[in-house]
Amino acid sequence: MPPSKKRKTNEAKTSDTANDEVASSSTTTAATDNKAASPAPVAESSSSTETPAPSAPSVQDRMAKFRALQARAKSSSDQNLKEATKESQRLAVDPSQLTAVNRKHARASAKLLKADVEEAGGDFERKRAWDWTVEESERWDKRMKKMEAHRDDTAFRDYQRASEKTYKRQLREMGAPDLEKYTREKMAQIEKAAAAGTLEIVETEDGEMIAVDKDGSFFSTADSTAFAQHKPDKAAVDRLVADLRKAEEASLKKRRERQAKNGDDGGDVTYINEKNKQFNQKLARFYNKYTAEIRDSFERGTMV
Repeated sequence: MPPSKKRKTNEAKTSDTANDEVASSSTTTAATDNKAASPAPVAESSSSTETPAPSAPSVQDRMAKFRALQARAKSSSDQNLKEATKESQRLAVDPSQLTAVNRKHARASAKLLKADVEEAGGDFERKRAWDWTVEESERWDKRMKKMEAHRDDTAFRDYQRASEKTYKRQLREMGAPDLEKYTREKMAQIEKAAAAGTLEIVETEDGEMIAVDKDGSFFSTADSTAFAQHKPDKAAVDRLVADLRKAEEASLKKRRERQAKNGDDGGDVTYINEKNKQFNQKLARFYNKYTAEIRDSFERGTMV
């Protein structure tokens, strides 16, 4: 009997101990669940009270913009370098040589085309004329004719022809006339003459205005001297002075070149040709020291 009671008591203690462990474990689990669930309302309250901050550009966006700026700067630098290289090459090339090369290339192309057409049995001039209109062909023929005439007229023929060429060149350098200024001055003179009574403005049936010279003093004739009263403006006078100085400088330059070519020192011309000049120089080297007084007397006009 006592052992059985003892066993029963041990079993009761064992069951009580197991029940306490189960209760404690359940209490611990409930506390843990409460602790885990408690932060949720706090997070909700914090999120509801705080305002959302503006989104700042990210690092990737900044790097992308920086790389785009770098690429743009590099492309600009490369383009500037290319343009500078082209400019230096253009300045290094002689324009006259480039023109000569282009002219030779055009001649070679024309000769090659002519050979091909003649080999095929065609007419080269007719085939070439297909690429041009009648007006362009006439202008080209006129230009070539003018070039040939100019090339044949480059040599000196006589002084009259040389003067005519100089006159035409000066006319080309003068430029086109100022027609507007001429019209203004003409109208001013007409109004002045009409006010003075020497010129009468008559309107025809067609509505055209005609100036009638009453006493023949307005329009120029062979006996008119009104041109002597004309006074040019300062710009025209300065242009004339500059032209005269330019012509004088060109004449002096040619004279110096001619003297340098002939070996002259700018003294008196005492020879008639090159051989006579050399003979006179040889005489001067040997006898100038003996004839100095005689030559000075000749220059003073005191030689008896």
